[in-house]
Amino acid sequence: MAGWNLFNRKRPLVAVVRLQGAIGMAGRTTMSDRSTASLLEKAFKRGKPAAVALEINSPGGSPVQSALIGARIRRLADEHKVPVFAFVEDVAASGGYWLAAAADEIWVDDSSVVGSIGVISAGFGAHGFLDRHGIERRVHTAGKSKSMMDPFRPEKEEDVARLKRLLKQIHGNFIDHVRARRGPKLADDPDLFTGEIWVGRAAVEKGLADAVGHLAPQMKARFGDKVRLRRYEQRRPLLPRLGMALAGGVIGDIEERAQFARFGL
Repeated sequence: MAGWNLFNRKRPLVAVVRLQGAIGMAGRTTMSDRSTASLLEKAFKRGKPAAVALEINSPGGSPVQSALIGARIRRLADEHKVPVFAFVEDVAASGGYWLAAAADEIWVDDSSVVGSIGVISAGFGAHGFLDRHGIERRVHTAGKSKSMMDPFRPEKEEDVARLKRLLKQIHGNFIDHVRARRGPKLADDPDLFTGEIWVGRAAVEKGLADAVGHLAPQMKARFGDKVRLRRYEQRRPLLPRLGMALAGGVIGDIEERAQFARFGL
């Protein structure tokens, strides 16, 4: 057994971290910096891996959580001097692409959806419904800007202008991240940062990905046929402790499904 362990240690190790689902705030059922932190820490530290591979399947979500996860990946990669490879499955769009861009190389499937480098804010307006049913909305604030984009009140031009300023700032951060990570690989295309998406080889042509390829064969080509793949994946509880947790999980699943549906998935 000791001889087997010695042989096993000599084989190159690639840590594989699965980053699956929509990206949301900490404490929700979606992916967040908090939910992925221990996976990433273990992947970079255990067994002195030759590389870390990211399996990404995400339509995006919170820009802050995307940035935090991406920053953790880069920090660990630099600290441990370990290369990072991203392998996109169905989709790496919006915040999902932010995560992919944290890698040193990005690989896609021929049918992977990639891109959507933009920022979105969506809501609804229910003031007409309240008016028709004789319901009065009462809001009291200390600070004139405290009640912005209230879905139960008519939309205000100044609120929309303020929201667009915020979205523009976040979009600028996203663009800076992609340019910093992909640099001269990016094509000179005016649509690159408009929220447009590309599939497979078209994403490679735009410089958003490096090549078409899958995890196992690419890691074998890079590190040899005897490379070991050690997987790290977020675990979800089989049975929530409370009924409210179950209800929240169902709502979270619906929201996540809606985000994937934006890309025809």
